[in-house]
Amino acid sequence: MNRFFTSESVTEGHPDKVCDRIADAILDAHIKRDPYSHVACEVTACTDKVHLMGEITSRAHGNYENIVRRVIHDVGYTEDETGFDDKTCDITVDFHEQSPDIARGVSRVNDMISGAGDQGMMFGYACRETESYMPLAFELATMLTKRLAYVRQMKSLPFLRPDGKAQVTVEYKNGIPKRIDTVVLSAQHNESIFEEELKLALMDSVILPTLPMNMLDRNTKYLINPTGRFVLGGPAADSGLTGRKIIADTYGGAARHGGGAFSGKDPSKVDRSAAYMARYLAKNIVAGELADRCEVQLAYAIGVKEPVSVSVETFGTEKAPVPEIERLIQKRADLTPFGIITRFDLRRPIYEQLSCYGHFGINAAEMPWEQLDWV
Repeated sequence: MNRFFTSESVTEGHPDKVCDRIADAILDAHIKRDPYSHVACEVTACTDKVHLMGEITSRAHGNYENIVRRVIHDVGYTEDETGFDDKTCDITVDFHEQSPDIARGVSRVNDMISGAGDQGMMFGYACRETESYMPLAFELATMLTKRLAYVRQMKSLPFLRPDGKAQVTVEYKNGIPKRIDTVVLSAQHNESIFEEELKLALMDSVILPTLPMNMLDRNTKYLINPTGRFVLGGPAADSGLTGRKIIADTYGGAARHGGGAFSGKDPSKVDRSAAYMARYLAKNIVAGELADRCEVQLAYAIGVKEPVSVSVETFGTEKAPVPEIERLIQKRADLTPFGIITRFDLRRPIYEQLSCYGHFGINAAEMPWEQLDWV
């Protein structure tokens, strides 16, 4: 039986990813000076405007305007005529302290008794499709966007601008990836490049050096800048908002998502920290040969330390009874916010580097929740 599955990834110049990176840069700036900062930062961006809002309770003080302009410059929006650049954009700041009703459940005095910073459910996923235990379609799409950004930054293709997207469709036969059916690549560019020249350059410099040749065949379809033109991009073309690319942050749609975004949130927010733990558990379960595919769900109540539920789904691939796997998790893993933060050393400025290209898999290979030390 054949089926098709598609995943998407976007570059750091995508308007929503610009916002995610700004939010995580602000988080890093606070955590670097005060590891116990409580941050819930939201960012919006549009033509020559950035708006920061949310709750921050911290002993540190950030120069938010400098952070925003530095991020925009690092992403690559430096040309005045693009409608969004680091020098001319208008920056508005509306931060206030964390609600005292929420703060009651998250102690700064004794971290060990702190409860979850919010209610919700978080999912982690792993499978055997790639060496990183990530879904193949999503890993390939991520590799394309990272490559697209690389050739732009190295000026190998000097006509490229920061915004871009990739989408890969993989064909499966009896549950095994067999071939790449469709590749979609959209890259922002300046006025100087002709359409056919652009398509050839992206094929030769991005697609062919990135995708595995043994999965490409004469029937693979390539859709490169399908509209034929992508000059206006980034926040000048489409408004950006934090947390709007949560599927590109996780598993490309191959697993469920609890709905909570990561960027701009300190690790007391289980939206972030418990999602990292769920991935860690799922990856170690698959690597430990307890299942070939695994999805772990953790659910929390605000102000309560222990999760209200732990659930494991193995899609019929388990090598041990699922209830035993669930009992193993509950017996051997500290799933309290304090336990997760301590295990992964989350009170340090590591988040801006994760704000694009995914929080799991190849983009986070050195992060503690990607290690196989629980096996």
